[in-house]
Amino acid sequence: MLIPVRCFSCGFPVAEYYETYKDLLSKGKSQKDSLDGLNIKRYCCRRMMISNYDYVYDNLKYQK
Repeated sequence: MLIPVRCFSCGFPVAEYYETYKDLLSKGKSQKDSLDGLNIKRYCCRRMMISNYDYVYDNLKYQK
């Protein structure tokens, strides 16, 4: 699943921060520090970032 372009609750554009968020996580920063560093303060937007999972890569393992 791709990250939604906007937060479902407030409409804040969250997709533009997703790649940076993933890079910060891969460098070992915590979720809290990463989201604080990106200045994402609302809990609804934080939920959008934390709960997203890339299902696309799981589906690519299977071929017809």
